[in-house]
Amino acid sequence: MHRVRQGLPYFRQLGWEPVVITVDEAYTESYSRDELLLHTIPSDIKVHRVKALKTKYTRKVGLGSLSMRAYFNIRRKGNELLRKDHFDLVYFSTTAFHVMALGPEWKRKFKVPFVVDIQDPWRNDFYLDKPKSERPPKFFIAYNIDKYLEAKTIPFADGIISVSQGYCNTFIKRYPSIKSSRCKVIPFGIADKDVEVMRQYVKKSDKVILSPDKINIVYAGRGGYDMAFALQIIFSAVAKGLAENNALFNRLHFWFVGTSYANAGSGKKTILPIAASYGLAEYVTEITDRIPYFETLFVLDKAAILLVPGSTDSTYTASKIYPYIILKKKLLAVFKYNSSVVNLLRQLQYGELVTFDHTTKSADNYTEDCYRALCQLLSPGYSSSFDDALFEPHKAFAKTKGQADFLTALFQPGGNL
Repeated sequence: MHRVRQGLPYFRQLGWEPVVITVDEAYTESYSRDELLLHTIPSDIKVHRVKALKTKYTRKVGLGSLSMRAYFNIRRKGNELLRKDHFDLVYFSTTAFHVMALGPEWKRKFKVPFVVDIQDPWRNDFYLDKPKSERPPKFFIAYNIDKYLEAKTIPFADGIISVSQGYCNTFIKRYPSIKSSRCKVIPFGIADKDVEVMRQYVKKSDKVILSPDKINIVYAGRGGYDMAFALQIIFSAVAKGLAENNALFNRLHFWFVGTSYANAGSGKKTILPIAASYGLAEYVTEITDRIPYFETLFVLDKAAILLVPGSTDSTYTASKIYPYIILKKKLLAVFKYNSSVVNLLRQLQYGELVTFDHTTKSADNYTEDCYRALCQLLSPGYSSSFDDALFEPHKAFAKTKGQADFLTALFQPGGNL
């Protein structure tokens, strides 16, 4: 959603007239609503909102996926628009993957090319060798549906945009007909407008009330067992700090917000148990419920230090890193050594970075590195500034231009896409 939202103010000046099909907010889960997002979208963009089956009925049969609930209404609206008007391209930019399967159908029926924007794994093999306790609910049902639909869709896409080179590499290996020239890696960006809107309209958070007498360290984003290694590094470093510098480290309090995709009040805590295993339960608050986007920005802006733990999944790209950076807060990032986040932070010379390789060493081997990073962040006079010019290529306009240039290249005579 944020990819499209941040691109809409710029597509016209880059040569594209956008028309949007989306699901009416009345049919989405409550945590995803944020009326302030409307302040960032041009009012004259054509937006077609469709209905979806209501979860109060579908959850009785175990169906909660928005893309499944809205699939036929999106299909109907797409058929209507494509039949009535001329369109050069269908661009799927969403993590509601099931609707991407409409691409080949519309391509056959209306002779219109389609491009997919992959922001998370569709068919996710990561959990195949994991124990049942570490897999998402209904994993194999979802996995087999995703495996089938991905194979019926991706090989027929005219272009693939992805936030991660790893996702492109996976598709090229999985589907040999895909050429690397048809793939373009464009991570998420961030808009200055988002910070302006947050600081103008958001004055508090009802869900996250930071402790005024503590050094509040905040992470906002999903949890999951693939982040356990990074979290073990962090919590082992905090335990070391409490043992060696208790007066300082005793003031820390960690907040993990929005760690589950489950319905409000029903999420499973995956971070607090790790903290408890290090004797740190009293230093950690995990809120599984998601909070609105601008409220999240507000909480991050009020934190003393921002925290981003990385995944052991080699394809994982933390798109959330850009809001963290634009706020220019003190930052601790703990990531796999080959993550794109590592290159970005080193390029900006921003934040304290701990890199790991979980395949060769245990988490305890990185305790000292993380402890030193925390001590640096807690030292008086620590600076979190960086060269703004280096960050411009990572903002919304530059990322949207990258998309527009790639899409335009699809129509160049003799182009290699």
